[in-house]
Amino acid sequence: MTSSRTRTLTWIGLLSIGLFTGILLTLWFGPEGSAFERPQEVSRVELGAQPPSGYVTVPESELPTQYLDALSLNEVFKDVAANVTPAVVFIQVLSEGPTGVLQRLSQEGRRRGPTQSAGSGVIISKDGYVVTNNHVVEDATEIWVTLQDKRQYRARVVGTDPTTDLAVIEIPDHDLPVIALGHADQVEVGEWVLAVGNPFRLTSTVTAGIVSAIGRQVNVIDDQLGIESFIQTDAAINPGNSGGAVVNLRGELVGIATAIATETGSYEGYGFAVPVDLMERVVADLIQYGEVRRGYLGVTILPVSANEARQFKLPTVQGVWLQNVQPGLAGDEAGLKNNDVLLRIGGKEVHEPNELQSMIALYSPGDRIAVDIWRDGREQTFSVVLKGRDDPAYDDWLTGLDQSQNVPPVIPGPNSAVQEFTEWGVGLASLDERLRERFGVAHGVFIAYVANDAPFDAAGLSRGLVITHIAGQQVFNVESAAAVMGDAATDSPVLIQAKRVDGVILFFEVDL
Repeated sequence: MTSSRTRTLTWIGLLSIGLFTGILLTLWFGPEGSAFERPQEVSRVELGAQPPSGYVTVPESELPTQYLDALSLNEVFKDVAANVTPAVVFIQVLSEGPTGVLQRLSQEGRRRGPTQSAGSGVIISKDGYVVTNNHVVEDATEIWVTLQDKRQYRARVVGTDPTTDLAVIEIPDHDLPVIALGHADQVEVGEWVLAVGNPFRLTSTVTAGIVSAIGRQVNVIDDQLGIESFIQTDAAINPGNSGGAVVNLRGELVGIATAIATETGSYEGYGFAVPVDLMERVVADLIQYGEVRRGYLGVTILPVSANEARQFKLPTVQGVWLQNVQPGLAGDEAGLKNNDVLLRIGGKEVHEPNELQSMIALYSPGDRIAVDIWRDGREQTFSVVLKGRDDPAYDDWLTGLDQSQNVPPVIPGPNSAVQEFTEWGVGLASLDERLRERFGVAHGVFIAYVANDAPFDAAGLSRGLVITHIAGQQVFNVESAAAVMGDAATDSPVLIQAKRVDGVILFFEVDL
């Protein structure tokens, strides 16, 4: 009986195992007995709003950065403002007679007789040195500086530099808050900046915006050798901000507020600041020497367009075009030539003439720099030793530049017939012996007049020049010029090489 019970239990167990196995097989295989694909594992998904974490982490494969939330960014703004405003001062200037004070950011101070105007400055040393704009303190007979804590001092001018519109003044105190200095080459378009200054005499005003562009040239510095490579920002900058601070979110100075682009005289979203690296270089010389000792290449330059890039067989549109390498100056002595394309200075790429000017401005006379040049379809590197303004050759060159705006007019002789080129908007005359001798040329045609708003006028050509080449071809008289101009393509700019009566060679692009 026991044996029979045992057999029964055994069969029941086997049957249970079979049924269990069948169920498993049915779950594993489909109703038709074929295997189906197992679903991939999915990470846990949380639905609905969650409490703010304080940071949003972006996947490292895209952008390895943590972004502050609005409340945290608010705290950063407050901390930066608290740290920076004590180092930004209010400057009041008394001037005699008509003055250009605040001409960059204001029309104040243009009345006759004694005038008072205001601006801003930044304390850069515990020794009492304050940097501001040249146009804030030029023509000043008396300067007063007021700190955020209401301390007030009479200041003296240490030195000024009209070419960068910077100046250094000194106040008699050595217990001062000093601003931290950043690096202009680390400033990027799109990053937040704060502007701190005294617009409309509203002291210690802080505004916020982003860096809109870098390396801007706006032709606001009225100097033959003016250096403009501004940081552009949309932080509100108004009259009185001039000479104030533009800082990053680490509280570091990245620029000195200098100018605005406006049609109303007030903020319209475009403010410009001198980069801190250039400011440091200028200020160091002003404090040590009372003037800026600057090195020069001794060249005149033009931008490179797509047309020149094709002409020079450049792989891309890059560099600046050397159009007038002055004999006996640093560039010439190093081996640079006319029609070279300068690609890099000290390993840093150059794309615009004002970039080259600002890069060279960081060096001193006697400094040796590597210059990368594109010539004859390949790159070459030259070692250039910069020379200063006190070098006799440079003195002659710079004097010539200063006088270039007052070159006496030259007129063609009475026997020189003028031929009109209506499409180009110019009248040309063949050279007589007097003009050849006066300009020091063997061939060319004289520009007798230029019509307003015509192609020659738009390109910058003016009456009184001698054209020696058109589209790369020599011209000898009006007839040869007419032949070359007739054959010139109208779908791209035509290159014109001309010579001024003082010997300076110029290049222009005339677009029909």
